[in-house]
Amino acid sequence: MSDKKEVLTYKGRPLLRKDNIVYYGSMADSHIVMLQILETKQEGDLQLATRVAVQLQLTDPDARSRDRVVKKSEKEGFYTALDLGCVWLERALAAK
Repeated sequence: MSDKKEVLTYKGRPLLRKDNIVYYGSMADSHIVMLQILETKQEGDLQLATRVAVQLQLTDPDARSRDRVVKKSEKEGFYTALDLGCVWLERALAAK
């Protein structure tokens, strides 16, 4: 069995989770998307995200945290938020 951890990806970009925050994209790129789960509901034995905040952020370490946020929105459901973040990220990375 391999000791190497596999990273979950969506449309070829990594997804990393820490508690209720999911980061989409690579820190090596100019932008990433941060998805923060604000509310959840219990559906059987699963917790489903019902309200999610989406932010397109710069990865520049020299920028102030307030200046890193390029776009932000709030969506109902995790996949709706992830799809919006994916579109924002694709457009931001294509504009380089």
